[in-house]
This record gives sequence, structure tokens and C-alpha cells, in this order.
Amino acid sequence: MTQNIDGKVVVITGASSGLGEATARHLAALGARVVLGARRLDRLQALARALHLPAEAAVQTDVTDREQVQRLVDGAVALHGRIDVILNNAGLMPQSPLERGKIDDWDRMIDVNLKGVLYGIASALPYMIRQKGGHIINVSSVAGHKVRPGSAVYAATKAAVRMLSEGLRQEVKPYGIRTTVISPGAVATELPDSITEADVAQDIRQFYETYAIPAESFARMVAFAMSQPDEVDVNEILFRPTAQEL
Repeated sequence: MTQNIDGKVVVITGASSGLGEATARHLAALGARVVLGARRLDRLQALARALHLPAEAAVQTDVTDREQVQRLVDGAVALHGRIDVILNNAGLMPQSPLERGKIDDWDRMIDVNLKGVLYGIASALPYMIRQKGGHIINVSSVAGHKVRPGSAVYAATKAAVRMLSEGLRQEVKPYGIRTTVISPGAVATELPDSITEADVAQDIRQFYETYAIPAESFARMVAFAMSQPDEVDVNEILFRPTAQEL
């Protein structure tokens, strides 16, 4: 499950912690040339040093800013001459009941979870079209398959990522580009920390403490999709902790 990864140039957003950090560590150990993007530059630089990456492989990136995402991808191409994979991973989850009217939180989720993915696609796709190959991996969620009270807007953004990924899959066939959308269940990350409502945050943290599995589980899913032969396109992965019912 580790073939077809060594030497690939992989851009990862949200790489300073959680799913992104775990995936960067896992892929680097398999020989990938990873380029890291996130807002927290100090965390990125520490990770780059730990993985023995060049300083240019840590790029401060807010995915809500289209120009910053473009700079991240352009930097990867300048550093390594190509981009083979982009993992559009950055996300947040400030859940709350709609009746509370947390419109700022709704806007943040749309900007990061959906527009951030679109900006990643827009930045990487022209390079991949010219290369006649590449792999775009987007991160959805179990919430993109099943909505619960309090998660309507979060679930909507993650369902949109699934639809976006399927449309992309159909459009890039002429260019030999592969597409994967990964929908994790409860995985140990900082997502619960983005919840602004105290009662909702408490419930979600308890849920994660009971069920969440390590972020490395997600990294292995990314590696599985990447490691397939070029003619095999793993389009969707949905996985949960074994004990998670929802």
C-alpha cells in the first residue's frame, strides 16, 4: 500500500495539526515531497524541521484568501518542478442550532470548508492539466452523509464538498487526473476547539473522547488512495471508528 507515493509532490492545507500534520508525517516517511500550508507558521516550520524539509516547504496559508492558496501551490511547483497531489484538508466545525443565528460561524465554515477547497482546486488544476496527470483529494466528513441537529451548516458544507468532488471527477477525465473525497468520522483533531457555543462544545468533546480514533487513521486512507496504480481512481472513502454509530 506504499507504492506510487515515493517522490510525489504533495501539497497539504491545514498541515499544522490534526489530519494534515499526521498525513504529512506519514507521506514523508513513504518518500513523498510534502509542502505544508496553514495559518500557524511556527507550527509549520517546526513540522518542516522535524521532517527535514527545506524551509520553502512551510508556507503560511489562510485558505480563505485565494492569493495565499495560489502562492502555496506556486511555491510547491517552484520548489519541485510539479505538483502531483493536493490535499484540501483545512476545515473547521463551529456547530450550533440554527435558531441561535451564529451567522459569523456559518460564514467561516463556508469560507474555509467550501471556498477553501475551491481555491485549492483552482490553484492546482491548471498545473495538473498541463502535466496530464495529478490527484486532487478533498476532505468531507461523515456529516456530509448524515446531518444531526446542530450540524446543519457544517453538514451542508461537507455535502457540498462531496458534490464538488464528483463534478470535478467527471470533468477531469480527459487529463488523466484522479479525484478522491475522504469522509472521516470522529478522528482526534482540534475540530472541537472551533466550536463557539459552550454547551455544544462540551457535548462534542465528550463524543470525541469516547469515540475518536487517531489522526493516523486518516493518513492511511490518503496513502491508500494515492498508492493505487495510475489507472485506478479511488473516488470516495467513508470511514468511522468501529464503535461510532452515527
